[in-house]
Amino acid sequence: MTNSVSKKRLALFASGRGSNGEALYKAMQEGLINGEFVVVITDHADAGIVERSKGWGIPLIAIERSPFDSKQAFEQAQLDALEPYCVDGIVLAGYMRIVGAGLIARYEHKILNIHPALLPSFPGLHGHQQAIDAGVKVTGCTVHFVDAGMDTGPIIMQNTVRVYPDDTEDTLSERLLPVEHATYREALRLFCEDALRIDGRIVHYI
Repeated sequence: MTNSVSKKRLALFASGRGSNGEALYKAMQEGLINGEFVVVITDHADAGIVERSKGWGIPLIAIERSPFDSKQAFEQAQLDALEPYCVDGIVLAGYMRIVGAGLIARYEHKILNIHPALLPSFPGLHGHQQAIDAGVKVTGCTVHFVDAGMDTGPIIMQNTVRVYPDDTEDTLSERLLPVEHATYREALRLFCEDALRIDGRIVHYI
């Protein structure tokens, strides 16, 4: 892929199995996204992303919350860990903590997250189950920029799936996962092409 925009240097933040992170990594390797992960940061040393990323040849840094006396000290450790890598953006993929004010200030409109619901509906944990419990007929996923709220940042892209009467949290999650991968891949592609412009809360494609 020929492009005049230089390749974006990205940090991957993950707390869990790392499925979305791996899908994005593969897309970068295939030239579908003009970016590269230069560091992986996890807040759980035993997270699935640790095993998944072993073959990537990328530094992995585990920064757990428990050794730090305060949330501020924990977040400063994350900032300090990122500094040598000069990242252009941060990609959250199954990262289960609210991003701190220091990171948001340092990387404003450069932190992306994916949520398994059609925001602003069903923010927070268990988005699939929230959708089932609410009786909605359609749900989906949302890629958004991160701000100080709980899944409240400007929405970049959304896609949908049906909700069936016999769905469980597991079946809905499984059906939505490939849609999440495709949606995050396209949203990150646009970010890496400098093809997103934020006007208030509205994200425009340019």
